Amino acid sequence: MLAGWPGPVEAVELPTPYGLTRVNSCGPAGAPPLVLLPGGGATSAVWGACAAAGAARTHRVHAVDLVGEPGLSVPAPGRAPRTPEDLADWLDAVLDGLAPHGPVTLAGHSYGAWIAAHHAARRSAGLDRLVLLDPTQVFAGLRPGYVLRALPVLLRPTPERIRSFLSWETRGAALDPAWLRLQDETARFPAARPVTGPRPDLARLAEPDVRVDVLFAGRARCHDPGRAARAAREALPGARIDVLPEVSHHALPLTAAAEIARLLSDPVRSEARASAVFRPQKSLFS
Repeated sequence: MLAGWPGPVEAVELPTPYGLTRVNSCGPAGAPPLVLLPGGGATSAVWGACAAAGAARTHRVHAVDLVGEPGLSVPAPGRAPRTPEDLADWLDAVLDGLAPHGPVTLAGHSYGAWIAAHHAARRSAGLDRLVLLDPTQVFAGLRPGYVLRALPVLLRPTPERIRSFLSWETRGAALDPAWLRLQDETARFPAARPVTGPRPDLARLAEPDVRVDVLFAGRARCHDPGRAARAAREALPGARIDVLPEVSHHALPLTAAAEIARLLSDPVRSEARASAVFRPQKSLFS
C-alpha cells in the first residue's frame, strides 16, 4: 500500500504515554502539516489515495496508526487508552511530535473523526482547522441495522466476514484490492476493546478560532446522512457542511479521494465551487 504513495514515505515511531505511535509521512517537508486519523479497523494506509490525489502536494501529510487498533503502533503494556480524555492525551503527544509549533489541520474519518472531535473540543490550541469525514457518534447515533451487521466482524473477525460486511456497506463498490488484502490481515490483529463514550461537546467547536469542515457520505449505512448533516448545521452554524451523494461510509477515503484532497487543499473555496465539487443533494437537507 505504501508503495503507491506519492514520493518517498517517511515512517516514524513517536513516543506517547500510551506507547509508540507509527506515523507515515509524505509531501514537502516545509508544507503546512496535515494529520490524518483513520477509521476503526483501518490503518494509516487508507490515506494513500488522498495523498496521491493532491493532498501531499499542498501539505506535509502525516497518516497515523491509531494506538490499540490495527497497524504498527505499539501500545504500552497496561496503558491502553480507556476514555476520550486518554485519547486526547495520546493525540496531544502525537501532535507535539509532528508539529510542536502548529498550526495543524487535523482530519479524521469515522471513529478517527470522533477522536479528532473530542480532542478539538478539549484542546483546540494549535489547531488551525478540523475536518470530519463522515464522523460517527458525533452528530448522530448508529443505525441498529448497521450495528447488527457489524457485530460478527467485531466479535470474531475473519477475512470472509470483513469482506462480506464491506461489500454490504459499500453496496459492492470497487475497492483497492491491496487495501482489501490489508483488511483481511486485520482479522489476525489482537482484539482490543475500542474506547467508547459520549458525543463530544460541540460548544467548543462552534467557537470561531478553529475552522470546521464536515463531509458526509450520502450512501452511508451507519447513520442517516441527511439527519446527521442537519444536526451538524444546527450545532456548528459557522462550519461548512457538505454531503457527497454517491459514496458509502467505508469507501469514502478510497473512492472519494479526489474530492477529499480538494477539500483538504482548498480551505477557502467559494460556495459556488463547493456546489460544483460536492454536489450536495438538497433532499438530504429537507
